[in-house]
Amino acid sequence: MMIRFRSAAITVAALLSVPATAAPIYLANGSINGSSAGANVDLSGLTGTLENGLPGNILGGIGSGLAYAGGNTFIATPDRGPNATAYNSAVDDTTSYISRFQTLSLALTANTSGSGLPFGVTAALTGTTLLSSPTALNYGTGAGLGNRIDGTPLGSGAPAQNSAGAYYFTGRSDNYASGLSTDSANARFDPESVRVSNDGKSVFVSDEYGPYVRQFDRATGSLVKTFTLPANLAVTNQSPRGDVEIAGNTVGRVANKGMEGLALTPDGKTLVGIMQAPLEQDPAKFVRIVTIDVASGTTHEYGYKLTTGSGVSDIVAINDHEFLVDERDGKGLGDGTNAAVKQFFRIDLNGATDITALSGTDASKATAVTKGTTPFLNLVTALTAAGIPASQIPAKIEGLAFGQDVTYNGQLLHTLFVANDNDFVPASAGQNQFFVFGFSDADLPGFVAQQLTGAVPEPSTWAMMLAGFAGIGAMARRRKTTVRYA
Repeated sequence: MMIRFRSAAITVAALLSVPATAAPIYLANGSINGSSAGANVDLSGLTGTLENGLPGNILGGIGSGLAYAGGNTFIATPDRGPNATAYNSAVDDTTSYISRFQTLSLALTANTSGSGLPFGVTAALTGTTLLSSPTALNYGTGAGLGNRIDGTPLGSGAPAQNSAGAYYFTGRSDNYASGLSTDSANARFDPESVRVSNDGKSVFVSDEYGPYVRQFDRATGSLVKTFTLPANLAVTNQSPRGDVEIAGNTVGRVANKGMEGLALTPDGKTLVGIMQAPLEQDPAKFVRIVTIDVASGTTHEYGYKLTTGSGVSDIVAINDHEFLVDERDGKGLGDGTNAAVKQFFRIDLNGATDITALSGTDASKATAVTKGTTPFLNLVTALTAAGIPASQIPAKIEGLAFGQDVTYNGQLLHTLFVANDNDFVPASAGQNQFFVFGFSDADLPGFVAQQLTGAVPEPSTWAMMLAGFAGIGAMARRRKTTVRYA
């Protein structure tokens, strides 16, 4: 039976004077800095320390990728782990931080105070799932690469938690074998974007190291499939140091600027990845979009031309051919500067030329995706207008996800959740934050909600849902919660 989770709507009476919707409305914000296990601690249950001395269960970076999973549930992906603590430049200060995804509850709660934003975000971490492969992976030995922060040899990149049938992916930059960087057996993994399958049973994760797009079982975190990406995205001369990789290759992704964004069309049939920056063989301001047919694995490539941003951080599907692209610079909180460019552009793949076989100027001269001349949302403009100084807007705005609908001021609004990557350094980059915007069908014509037909909620959430519905038939209908005021 089909259970549609996205259709839940929250109703709130108008408390604030807000003009008629002609652009996205800033509805809410919230943050998360810990879990029931403690401050800055996730729910992985891991013990011990990483090579840089930080705990293996450290919570952070969860806005690298954000995906909607139904109701109040979202999936978030930290990237390759904490590497802001300098200890060993031979591996770019990376560690054996085990790749994972975090399950979050991001509940919109009505603001009844009469001032401030219409809603708040009640954020809670409800689960941590480690990512592994059922077959053996390629790890580094650490030989000749120096020491841990405590002065002992760096050692193997293989996590101590490995066992037969569970070989964990990690952020250690030397966890690879010779050959193409897209070798599916390489253990190094830098998750940057995530999407949930329509049946709720899988998560798709894109990465910067390969680049890779991998499918994992949502319940266990075990690898289901690694999609074969076009060879022109890969590098052949790999190194634990990103600058050496950049200097040693003329074709393929630039180190640490691989497949930064990933979308899934509402029907669940097509993955759409986007590179953060131009390939080595392509001109400046020109990045590639890669579409992947989930069933067959067939791929196509299209060109995207940057406007003012230095790169792209995420992409989310509006419908089967239109998308929002998160184009940004690196300025803002965490960089010690004022945020400048954090813009979301609407694009259309229809009519664009497949450039898989093209490179350089030939690729850039082909018909690129259609792109709006003005952004759908200028995040810096919206947040500064709400009183947030540009210096306090996170530098790394990296996660986009459409959430559940709300009713505000008598109007049904769709929601867009925006998250940041704080690089595991909350003292300088702030907490993991969530900014929520509401928009109407008129603001984003053609918007189609993802067809979630069987998302897997947390057990407690499932129990509450069963209690709240009158019967099996009612579970397929829209559930609407009305918040009333005296």
